[in-house]
Amino acid sequence: MQEMKVTSPQLAGVARQSRLRRKLRAEWLPAYLCLLPALVVISVFSLFPVVYSLRLSLYRWDFIAPQPEFVGLRNFERIFGSDQFWQVMRNTLVFSGGTVALIVVFALALALFLDVKLRGIAFFRALYFIPHLTPMVAIATLWMFLYDPLDGLINQTLGLFGIPGPEWLQSTTWAMPALIVMKVWKATGYYTVLFLAGLQSIPNDLHEAARVDGASLLQRIRHVTLPLLSPMTFFVIVVAVIGSFQDFDQIFVMTRGGPVNTTSVLVYYLYEQGFQNYRVGVASAIAVVMLVLLVTFTAIQMWISRRWVHY
Repeated sequence: MQEMKVTSPQLAGVARQSRLRRKLRAEWLPAYLCLLPALVVISVFSLFPVVYSLRLSLYRWDFIAPQPEFVGLRNFERIFGSDQFWQVMRNTLVFSGGTVALIVVFALALALFLDVKLRGIAFFRALYFIPHLTPMVAIATLWMFLYDPLDGLINQTLGLFGIPGPEWLQSTTWAMPALIVMKVWKATGYYTVLFLAGLQSIPNDLHEAARVDGASLLQRIRHVTLPLLSPMTFFVIVVAVIGSFQDFDQIFVMTRGGPVNTTSVLVYYLYEQGFQNYRVGVASAIAVVMLVLLVTFTAIQMWISRRWVHY
């Protein structure tokens, strides 16, 4: 009897743990079954291509040879030793930095302008969002007509003021700014909606308290709106940078990387190496470099965000 009294609480504890495990398994199983389709899609269309690109970056292959030839890190040596690669890298940083900076400024300004309660304001919010819904190829074709040096609307407008318009897409000086302007015009509406969502999540009581304390509009924006909007600003910057590294359509349609490679960016350089020169290994190495750059940028931003993002 003495032994039974000692072991009964232990047995009861084991029984409770067993019941708890069965309950957790019963709850986890439906959750895993619900997540399974998403995990399969992510694995097939995201994880597997990344791993396969890492593998191909170590091989030489031209789509024709039956078996790729293992070359180790020679593909990376080739691209890092190429002057064209470093020119493309500079172009990518200029394009990404220019588009992201302008997108953040204009999207935030538009969001502040549209964050009012007026009749018909929903129409203008939808109007600014329309370019994001339009296919990039259609927009690129439209802007090619706008940038036409002879009959384009931009140069004709400049001519009314006696200003000679440049040959936008044929100029080594103006081709990249022209692409940046077009990208900003298309993407600003999407990021404006994100900033609007962030603005509308800020309690009105804080603005009212700042107004009662005598803060002007600019002071309320600086000391109330921008700090509380910093998580959305951080998200916009990261997403916009990733999106700018993936921009391909407009460059393919409008400039083909020219003139003289002044608008060739990493993703277009990858396309040239992989699908024009049939250097699959080199193209995969470029993809790996892009992945490392984006992961590094995101990690740095997350580290820096501790100082300026307020949750």
